[in-house]
Amino acid sequence: MTPRFAPAGAESRPVTLIDPDRLPGWRENQPARLRRWVDEAGFKAAAGELCRLPGEDGALAGALFGLGDPAQAGRRRFLAGRAAAALPAGTYRLDGDLAPAALEEAALAWLLAGYRFDRYKAQPPAEAMLVAPDGVDAARIEAIAAGEFLTRDLINTPAADMGPEALEAAFRALGQDFGARVEVIRGSALLDGNFPLIHAVGRAAAEAPRLLDMRWGADDAPRLTLVGKGVCFDTGGLDIKPAQSMALMKKDMGGAAAVMGLARMIMALELPVQLRVLVPAVENAISSDSFRPQDILASRKGLTVEVNNTDAEGRLVLADALALADEEAPDALVCMATLTGAARVALGPDIAPFFTDDGTLAAALQSAGDAVADPVWRLPFHAPYEAMIEPGIADLDNAPRNGFAGAITAALFLRRFVENARRFVHFDIYGWAPEGDAARPKGGAGQGTRALLDALPRVLAQ
Repeated sequence: MTPRFAPAGAESRPVTLIDPDRLPGWRENQPARLRRWVDEAGFKAAAGELCRLPGEDGALAGALFGLGDPAQAGRRRFLAGRAAAALPAGTYRLDGDLAPAALEEAALAWLLAGYRFDRYKAQPPAEAMLVAPDGVDAARIEAIAAGEFLTRDLINTPAADMGPEALEAAFRALGQDFGARVEVIRGSALLDGNFPLIHAVGRAAAEAPRLLDMRWGADDAPRLTLVGKGVCFDTGGLDIKPAQSMALMKKDMGGAAAVMGLARMIMALELPVQLRVLVPAVENAISSDSFRPQDILASRKGLTVEVNNTDAEGRLVLADALALADEEAPDALVCMATLTGAARVALGPDIAPFFTDDGTLAAALQSAGDAVADPVWRLPFHAPYEAMIEPGIADLDNAPRNGFAGAITAALFLRRFVENARRFVHFDIYGWAPEGDAARPKGGAGQGTRALLDALPRVLAQ
């Protein structure tokens, strides 16, 4: 599905976004019949509260939608999506005294509420259309929503239909849509091309492991490389997960889905970057050819890795992809992965932690995340923990045994494979909304991508 605003100038009904402080002023300017209607409805402009307004002929003339007081508003993102979900078929416009950023968020929320995952079951379509508010960049908001829809679709699709082959097909289709160049290294060719970690993790699966590589943009533009973890399903390998921990592992390619969604936004908006997208696409399966605990594996960079847990496979496939990306010394290198449970324990499912040594980049991401309602939070590359990932028998340990600081030690592991990139940031995302709301339904979800999109022009210009 393609998220779209209604045509500019289309006949529309007003939806007035209002908080409790402004409600009395609005009420005073209305005819007696509407004042009585709103009073009888008990409308108080609480967060998410909707009051449909009748016209003189009894037809729907518009609606009031409550934003709540500051405390209520601070507990909600994309609140206006609830209006889109609650209103009947028709075309609407947003009214109300909103700051530009709040108006953009409301418009995006409306489009995001139109998402339907209908691959396996018919879903009622979104019927409440919105005319893009004056002053917002409608094309940009549509591109952001389309990128988010792609991310959600990829994550929501179960592994039976989104294994490495299907992820490759989706990757190729994205490239074709925007005239990008796509190359794929698959199966034993990974060994010939010096990607031993990607091959080791994926070799036990029925579908061969592969490295997906997309390039787009002008050769003289700043170089941006996105690397996304594409573990299409994670059994845990021979260190097999318990059933409960395996239940959501279709989302373990959430990093790949996120960077593909971000790439779609970038290409649709024709940003002036030289874009490269790398996705190691594998399934961490179990067979006689599985890699084993205590194996010592070589990497593209030449560093050896002792496998102390086959369920810490994401950092292995990312290591080879990051090493490849780093060889070109991009201006910015971004890694996104559903990597550790420790990140969820620290920050929960909504906030995406990120790691970078670059204070300017960190400040830009934090500011952007706040501005576009895409919450992110910086965690440290804490150098004293480096010893935890050094087992002695090999250069690196993929799963330190003490269990401390799991998100940080995973990030430190990845940083060992990046030396030349001018700026590097790693996101440890969840990729899933455990509880649904209109604009962010339960299921696959993008994280950090809108913050990155907003911050990129400032980051790449420095």
